[in-house]
Amino acid sequence: QVQLVESGGGLVQAGGSLRIACAASGLTFSRYVMGWFRQAPGKEREFVVGINWIGERTYYRDSVKGRFTVSRDNAKNTIYLQMNSLQPEDTAVYYCAAAPGMAVTTKSYQYWGQGTQVTVSS
Repeated sequence: QVQLVESGGGLVQAGGSLRIACAASGLTFSRYVMGWFRQAPGKEREFVVGINWIGERTYYRDSVKGRFTVSRDNAKNTIYLQMNSLQPEDTAVYYCAAAPGMAVTTKSYQYWGQGTQVTVSS
């Protein structure tokens, strides 16, 4: 059974930083592209960043470029999202997901975690 478990969310002031993680089990982790999505209240889930199988290719949405950094540790079956210069508009539930290939749409991702809340206060 595939499980993706996010951790590390919380409350932070605007301009602050937070690192969230996603631990995977039940799948051959190194064969999956991993992505982070987020969903704010009343909004659709949106793509944040994707990272390829060995971590040498990444793709970010424009609004987080230069502020967020994704990484993965295939030995630990874990991906990370370092978020700096956080703004109130970054407030959302953040989800990790696994896909067979790089993609930016939710339907392309096969497995999903339950999400972790990130709240940025102004």
